[in-house]
Amino acid sequence: MVETAKPKAAAKPAPKPKAAPKKTTAKTATAAKPAATSKAVAKATPPKGKTENVTAKVKTDMNDFKAKATDSAKAAAEKGKERATEAVGSIGKLIRDSAATIDENVGKQYGDYARGAADAVDGFATKLDAKDVDALAEDARQFVRKSPAVAIGAAAAVGFVLARLFRSGGKDA
Repeated sequence: MVETAKPKAAAKPAPKPKAAPKKTTAKTATAAKPAATSKAVAKATPPKGKTENVTAKVKTDMNDFKAKATDSAKAAAEKGKERATEAVGSIGKLIRDSAATIDENVGKQYGDYARGAADAVDGFATKLDAKDVDALAEDARQFVRKSPAVAIGAAAAVGFVLARLFRSGGKDA
């Protein structure tokens, strides 16, 4: 094999002595990071005038949405209260109507119990009709605070009844 002569590279200047690396302490390490972070945040932040307009518009839209949702919820709660009052009143009427049958079949004493129960149910319907939705909600909150176990039990019972109603409604349709 033939060897070819390679030209020699030009002499490189001698490297400059490097300074000893600085020891980084916890203070200097954390001090350097916020400066870099603040520059990045400054670059990502849009001009103030634009953000203030967008922020104000979002706040206005959210307040409008909140007001509409509150009005819708109150209207639905008012309808629900009216229906519940009618249902409770119907139950009272049903109990009162059956009191005469109870008098004949079981005895007058038991018919009086039925009339007393009908009066209690009618009284509840009257109280329910007299209160506004906000007062009813506050009464419910107070009841839950005073006896949470009863409230949980009642919620479970209502959920069970509603589930049964939905199941039976689906099979009939």
